[in-house]
Amino acid sequence: MTFARDERLALVDDMAEFGSDAPTLCGEWTNRDLAAHLIVRERRPDAAPGLFIGGLAGYLERVRKQTATRPWSRLLDEVRSGPPMWSPIYWVDSQVNTGEMFVHHEDVRRAHDGWTPRVLTGERQDTLWGLARKVGRLGYRRSPVSVVLERPSGEQAIVRKAGERRVILRGEPAELALHAFGRDQVQVEAEGSATDVEAVMSLDRGI
Repeated sequence: MTFARDERLALVDDMAEFGSDAPTLCGEWTNRDLAAHLIVRERRPDAAPGLFIGGLAGYLERVRKQTATRPWSRLLDEVRSGPPMWSPIYWVDSQVNTGEMFVHHEDVRRAHDGWTPRVLTGERQDTLWGLARKVGRLGYRRSPVSVVLERPSGEQAIVRKAGERRVILRGEPAELALHAFGRDQVQVEAEGSATDVEAVMSLDRGI
């Protein structure tokens, strides 16, 4: 079982537990909205380009809303089963879905009070460390100061170079990855001047 597949199954389990109308960390989206997003991304190659091409975003949203009207049980089954063999994503599931499923699983979990970080294996934290470094170059690209990520082992990665002033973000790779993806419900410590820390923490980190 791959990391991506484990996260997918756990995501569906939590969606089922919280219910279709439960909130997520994806703006105003409910679990139903998020499930429809995942299905369209994997099963509607005619609409999925709207994720990246602004001119197609309207069509994507119409397809997503239509998909969201399906019975809740069907939505869960389609997310659980993953991309079909004819979907391009089927062949690169581990490469493109590890981050997608991990982040959205946490979007479902952390939208509720009382959440705590999950305990992940060292191997999976290493995978998320690579993801944090990669996504961090995009998430912090607008930072007016340099940004450095640091995991508990002390290993660092510079994800934004912008002069001598810098902010160090410390935390488990899972938390750093989530922060780089734009989530604020994380356990991350920031070191730097108060002004610089505020500038980094308030960034629009949308990918």
